[in-house]
Amino acid sequence: MPDRPVIDQFNVVSADVEASVAFYRLLGVDIEDTDPEWAARHRSGTTEGADLDIDSEEFARQWDPGWRGGMGVLGFKVPTREAVDERYATLTGARYRSQAAPHDAFWGARYAIVEDPDGNAVGIMSPVDPDLRSAPPT
Repeated sequence: MPDRPVIDQFNVVSADVEASVAFYRLLGVDIEDTDPEWAARHRSGTTEGADLDIDSEEFARQWDPGWRGGMGVLGFKVPTREAVDERYATLTGARYRSQAAPHDAFWGARYAIVEDPDGNAVGIMSPVDPDLRSAPPT
């Protein structure tokens, strides 16, 4: 398919933008300081390949009047299996809630899930090692 869409931005809608900024910075996302007038409503971060925008609930309703909340899992790649464990330890050590401790996933990656301040699931995944693949759980 020649005109495949490419993910280049993800908007996290947050009840507390500053708390979310602290979480995603701790995860390793570069989020610049901004004009104080915008700080509580909208922040922008960059990752390898996509922008991460953090918007207040009120601001989200301005650009998405049908927004009803909720999210799936926002996934982040890290370079190594050890980096999954390290990021997980950093985030849970800062008292963010775990949904899934680091484990060797059946698809061959090291994987963990931590909740951001709004309870959104944030996945942390290493590259896949085909030699470590196994059958999916039944």
